[in-house]
Amino acid sequence: MNEQELIFSMDIGTRSIVGIVGCHDGEKFNIMACEIEEHKERAMYDGQVHDIELVALAAGRVKQRLEEKLGIKLTNVAIAAAGRSLKTHKVFIERNVDNASEVERDTISSLEIEAIQKSQMEIEEMQHEDGQQYYCVGYAVVNYYLNGSVIGNLEGHKANNIGIEVLATFLPKIVVDSLYSVVSRVNLEVSSLTLEPIAAMNVCIQSNLRLLNIALVDIGAGTSDIALTKNGSVYAFAMVPVAGDEITERLSETYLLDFDTAEKVKIELCAKDKLEFKDIMENQLQLSAEEIITAIEPSIEQLAQSISEKILEYNGKAPSAVFLVGGGSQIPRLNGYLAEKLQIPLERVGLRKTSLIKEINLKDHGISGPEFITPIGIAVTAHLNRQKDFLNVYVNDKSIKLFNSKALNVADALILVGFNPRNLIGRRGLPVTFTLNHKVEMIKGEPGEPARIFLNGAQSALDKVLSNGDRIVIDPAVDGKSAEVYIRNYSSLLKGKIIYANNLEKSLPPTIMVNGKLQGADYKIQDNDVIEIKTINTVEELLSEMNVDTEGISIEINNKKAEKSSSIYNGDHINWSFIHTHTAKNLDAAPSKTIVITLNGKQLLIEQNKDSMMFLDIFNHMEIDVTKIKGINTLKLNGNNANYTDIIKSGDMIEVQWEN
Repeated sequence: MNEQELIFSMDIGTRSIVGIVGCHDGEKFNIMACEIEEHKERAMYDGQVHDIELVALAAGRVKQRLEEKLGIKLTNVAIAAAGRSLKTHKVFIERNVDNASEVERDTISSLEIEAIQKSQMEIEEMQHEDGQQYYCVGYAVVNYYLNGSVIGNLEGHKANNIGIEVLATFLPKIVVDSLYSVVSRVNLEVSSLTLEPIAAMNVCIQSNLRLLNIALVDIGAGTSDIALTKNGSVYAFAMVPVAGDEITERLSETYLLDFDTAEKVKIELCAKDKLEFKDIMENQLQLSAEEIITAIEPSIEQLAQSISEKILEYNGKAPSAVFLVGGGSQIPRLNGYLAEKLQIPLERVGLRKTSLIKEINLKDHGISGPEFITPIGIAVTAHLNRQKDFLNVYVNDKSIKLFNSKALNVADALILVGFNPRNLIGRRGLPVTFTLNHKVEMIKGEPGEPARIFLNGAQSALDKVLSNGDRIVIDPAVDGKSAEVYIRNYSSLLKGKIIYANNLEKSLPPTIMVNGKLQGADYKIQDNDVIEIKTINTVEELLSEMNVDTEGISIEINNKKAEKSSSIYNGDHINWSFIHTHTAKNLDAAPSKTIVITLNGKQLLIEQNKDSMMFLDIFNHMEIDVTKIKGINTLKLNGNNANYTDIIKSGDMIEVQWEN
């Protein structure tokens, strides 16, 4: 068998390094060899490499022994980043939207991208790691919000405000770099990089089970790593800084044991009914496993409490089931306390051993315990993926590297490149709000055009899955034009009247006042304008417009007596005259009669004692020197040629023109 068909995986853990070599025959993964090497010193802390040289020495010994067993040279290795290295952060954002349009899928995707970018920024601020890059390895929407209230799905709704709460998980780039450095020092190349919780999932929980809400808990020495699944994928990771060492320390304190002896006692609790060991005073102790478990039970319960609280914090509720892996998962009574704290049936908290995995052929390598789940999972994951651990893609000709922990899509690339998600959705243009005739009006701007996304030249969507070398081009969204509105747009308010005032046709256009100033119909309305469009609707308004004194006036509309408050309509004939009774010095004086005429475009009030007035009398009221007039050109009465003997009545229109 050549090396191309073999898979070499290493689980670089806090206490030890486990190396496995195997191959897949089409049905099962066959393990051919396994080696374990404990670190001589504390070269790793909580799953992260601290001393690269020391870790490399241990890795080199594992590689050498496997090569000697199999008689081959190993050049490629599959590895995994520890779940405890992951940073999980919850964030909430909201956005005002156009309430005239339905919320679309692209708008929701844009909101999710913005939330993840904000989460990444806050993670970096909290960690105070200058220039440190993080890879987003998974996220889940906790809640959507519509106008401040929780809702299951935003799509299709109309709202003023939408929001989202996202739980996102990130892997620090420094963790990846340190693992690569270790591998490089033992003359190996990384063939596959995954996450430890994902590796464990791939052998413990088949893909069809991931539709369920399941918690996988990997209980190691110093930490307990948690992975949560639902809707077909791993969506969240968490870590509790307590694990098997807590139990070891409790045994050490209770029975006065050194750490190594206490660790041995802890391991034997699951295998023996009676245990014999010496304390640091050389006293020989013989105790039943039941006695010892009862003595350390408070620590077991506390470990279960810590794990349960973290599951509930990140999952929001109790999961459907809990799978336990890792060396610490074998602690007696732990599963019972977990079931109790999560309030789920005991049969739904189970220990996952390698012997239960049907797709693995273990042969006789003594690796049947739950502590071997992760190293086997790393090898299986490498076989499942058979691709690079990073994808190189281009966004608008910028090359970026994506950590290949899941089915990556266009949205993942935009998150890493820092693309502003608000540039995906075209904003509606600015509205114009104003007051028209004491009523608030708002004219909305035009809707914007969404961004166009192209993948390898073809139009694409944000959820399109990426392949290595893909090229993404984004044509940013275009904002809509701001609202433009003019006075002339309100044509129904601009209809004037044609009336006949004292038999003369008169047009009554509306008066347009904007912020107290006279404006025309072509005025462009601005934000916060106060507009009043007034039309003449009563006789009193008409007479005021014509500067006619209304004292002692007699009014008729369409030959019927009317009042100053009477309404007027298009086409009405309105006539009026003035009658004044004067108190004369001579009591025998006849009462005077006043008529109002329009002479050459100007109103003229004439008082006389005669019952009637002829056209000729008008010259007595004109300021002209008749001795200098060469001739009369025009004599008109209400638009018709006039004679000097024609009778003049109140309201008549007279035109007289002459030559000097």
